[in-house]
Amino acid sequence: MGHDHGHVSGLTAAGRHRKRLLAVLAITLAVVLVQAVGAGLSGSLSLLADAGHMLSDAAGVTIALLAAWIAGRPASDQRTYGYQRAEVLAALANALVLITISVVIFTEALRRIGSAPDVQTDIMLFAAILGAAANIASLLILRGAHQESLNVRGAYLEVLGDLLGSLAVIAAAVIIMLTGFNAADTIASVLIALMILPRAWHLLRDVVDVLLEASPRGVEVQMIREHILSVEGVTDVHDIHIWTITSGVPVFSAHVVVEDGVLNARGADQLLDKLVVCLGTHFDTDHCTFQLEPASHSEHESRQHA
Repeated sequence: MGHDHGHVSGLTAAGRHRKRLLAVLAITLAVVLVQAVGAGLSGSLSLLADAGHMLSDAAGVTIALLAAWIAGRPASDQRTYGYQRAEVLAALANALVLITISVVIFTEALRRIGSAPDVQTDIMLFAAILGAAANIASLLILRGAHQESLNVRGAYLEVLGDLLGSLAVIAAAVIIMLTGFNAADTIASVLIALMILPRAWHLLRDVVDVLLEASPRGVEVQMIREHILSVEGVTDVHDIHIWTITSGVPVFSAHVVVEDGVLNARGADQLLDKLVVCLGTHFDTDHCTFQLEPASHSEHESRQHA
């Protein structure tokens, strides 16, 4: 006997925050233009690196918006979960873009070591301060929403990295103004590249976990097993699977062995309600599929899974 409770909503976590993403995109593109012009006028590699990083952020937010729109399309017979995985693929693209940008910045910074050109620090400082202010505004816009969606989280982390990058550019400009140490610009570029990589790696790791259908972070299968076994009438549980379709959409399935006398119409319905409440209350999982099996059927079951 199979049973399913809960449905996968067409509106994903990123889809609920499209307006925030659009606002951040507009701010980011405006600052990219200012910083690119400032880098060209000042000759600052760190400012150019920051502009490049912000351009990658703009691309990432654009991908997230497109993915949120695609993921909101309804399910079909061919795609029973709809297009919600599109958000995860977009987050994967964001992570790869971040890694690529950091490598390019790092390579160019190394090429400049020992031959740091003169830098117009007044233009450099103005553009960096403007970028920092814009990043703070974007972080405030995304605050809270980044905990619900991988894509919004990716955008949040990228903006946070931009803020740190802008602060590094500001520090380099001040050092050059006070000491004439032009190599500070190159050093700041290296720091920006090094700040990007760990954040990109964490995002990539989370995306891979979703694509490999790993159990959601913080969820222990053994604990779920114990909760199910505590339900009256349940004698065993096996073939437990819990994975994530996209951000905020965990899915659970299991074969539940019950006492033979429970499998009448009323008993089975009551048992299923208890199981769904158990999963929803303790593990925040609404989309659950249970296959109820009588204890007398246990010898026919293949135990190849958890």
